[in-house]
Amino acid sequence: MNERLDSMLCRYKELSILVQEPELVKNQNRYRDLMREYAHLGEIVAAHGEVEMRTSQFNDAKTLLQEEKDPEMRELAREEVKELEKQVQDAEEKLKFLLIPKDPLDEKNIIIEIRAGTGGDEAALFAADLFRMYSRFAETKGWKFEIMNSNETGLGGFKEIVFSINGNNVYENLRYESGVHRVQRVPETEASGRIHTSAVTVAVLPEADETEIDIKPDDLRIDVMRAGGPGGQCVNTTDSAVRIIHIPSGITVHCQDEKSQIKNKAKAMRILRARIYEAEAAKAAAERAEVRKNQIGSGDRSERIRTYNFPQNRLTDHRINLTLYKLDLIMQGDIAELFDALKLSAREELLGAAAL
Repeated sequence: MNERLDSMLCRYKELSILVQEPELVKNQNRYRDLMREYAHLGEIVAAHGEVEMRTSQFNDAKTLLQEEKDPEMRELAREEVKELEKQVQDAEEKLKFLLIPKDPLDEKNIIIEIRAGTGGDEAALFAADLFRMYSRFAETKGWKFEIMNSNETGLGGFKEIVFSINGNNVYENLRYESGVHRVQRVPETEASGRIHTSAVTVAVLPEADETEIDIKPDDLRIDVMRAGGPGGQCVNTTDSAVRIIHIPSGITVHCQDEKSQIKNKAKAMRILRARIYEAEAAKAAAERAEVRKNQIGSGDRSERIRTYNFPQNRLTDHRINLTLYKLDLIMQGDIAELFDALKLSAREELLGAAAL
């Protein structure tokens, strides 16, 4: 670990000089990548400085304790040593977390697919609720989101909605949302007041650049058709909807939200690239399955990851056994506490695996 830390500190010094070169801004991609690396290494440098400062204070306090003769002053010094020892441990733990190699996907933008599962109209309504929850959280982070495709029901729910989110460290925050989300509540249409259980599946796909996924035109079957849905402009009036089938993988993407066939095709290609990218990443992860089998965030869409219990205002994440009694606030986008807990749990597992 010391060798890795030394190399990072040296790299930070190199970047401190590189990022000041006027020529760098002419290449925006390189400038962006170097600034991200510089910011990440800056956190490590700051954490390393914290460890050194707390360690120095701890050693000074220990020396003072050994030299002090007055009983009362010795007791005060002993308390200070105890407190500083804890601060050193906390600082070292933070540094260890930062030294865990970052997943290159963490900084990617994402495409989220939400689909209603068991529960009929109630599941579709909850799919709309989840979309609002994610979009409001994105707004609090200053991220941009765009609906790419949707299949709306007459009651205002979604059988399916696909949307992108762009911003800093989007995938890092939302990567653990893939799976089955179960909801327990009394539907508005239920006259007897019985609690129903419904389910919605969520898939979080890191968005791939065109240079990362090579899709050959001959591998695609592209169909155009009239858009369907509960109503609206261009629905069943123009051949604007697009369906793309990737023949080698069998992946099918359908887009109809835009009035323009060209725009629908462009969005469909973005979704297709993300799905292929995810499939390749899943294949690579399967090869490391023995190491990662106990980790959260496997991305398995069939895994029940969370329960939203509205009568008790309770949310439970089953992977980390976390229960929060503020579901009303969470559904308004106040979900950072849960995301932070998931990231912390994943980091602890990675740290444990690195120690093996």
